[in-house]
Amino acid sequence: MLLPGVAIIVGLVLLVWSADRFVEGSASVASHFGMPPLLIGMVIVGFGTSAPEMIVSALSASQGNPGIALGNAYGSNITNIALIIGLTALLSPITVHSQVLRKELPILAAVTALAAWQVWDGQLTRLEALVLLLSFFALMSWTIWQGTGKKTDSLGHEIKQELEQRTMPTGRATFWLVFGLLLLIASSRMLVWGAVDIARVFGVSDLIIGLTIVAVGTSLPELASSIIATRKGEHDIALGNVLGSNLFNTLAVVGIAGVIQPMPVAPEVFSRDIFTMALLTIALFVICYGFKGRPGRVNRIEGLLLIGAYIGYTTYLLTTSVLGP
Repeated sequence: MLLPGVAIIVGLVLLVWSADRFVEGSASVASHFGMPPLLIGMVIVGFGTSAPEMIVSALSASQGNPGIALGNAYGSNITNIALIIGLTALLSPITVHSQVLRKELPILAAVTALAAWQVWDGQLTRLEALVLLLSFFALMSWTIWQGTGKKTDSLGHEIKQELEQRTMPTGRATFWLVFGLLLLIASSRMLVWGAVDIARVFGVSDLIIGLTIVAVGTSLPELASSIIATRKGEHDIALGNVLGSNLFNTLAVVGIAGVIQPMPVAPEVFSRDIFTMALLTIALFVICYGFKGRPGRVNRIEGLLLIGAYIGYTTYLLTTSVLGP
């Protein structure tokens, strides 16, 4: 019991630290090779902050723990919208200026609908997982086109300022890219082992562990980067972290896990978790999109409501898993 608990704590700490190193290293390498700032923010940083979810879910699927794989992906999406956006808005209301992010909001809603349609029958096949990955690559192609064709955008401007503040030599950046990725893999293995063992000790399903402990842990990079960004007034980066991460989680994370190992999907994943994720995604769309030429905005009251939704969802998860429905 003690050793798995230590493995979870140490694994989470190393996971967050190595993810940050990996993001900084990969972003600096991309910058040295002349990649546009907007593209770095949407692809490189988006991939980097979702790397923990991707590796944890891939390892879980390969080891026969589909609950952690799916719970990690969908639980992270719920955490990103309800907890991270909520906490960030409480610190400083988020105003959305970027046109690119406004285009991503309806795409995220469509991707969430695709995820719901795939799992309603109680299984995720390898073919369905391939559809997710193909959708992901199509979205990345669109993103690259947006990033190279868009000359001026508030998100790109904010990311350019961040890159200028965090420049590092190419050799050092390459080292952190490689070392950060290796440490990501090692800490993910440690976290998955500890989480599975804890689930067995308490008699809780690996799905619940994936939706709670693992999901929050792998979402910590997004939480840290969003809070730092909003304290600097970089609201588009704060929201961009969440949108990019949720797109990666729904398409790439679940897609990779499903290709590695097709998996059964418990009925409650559709009726409870996907349903909650969809409601939060729609709420985020309505709040952040902005209509009639006005920018979208998440104020403190809306942030508080999002946090309340997260607390309510998590409380329901824990009480029904321990006490029964």
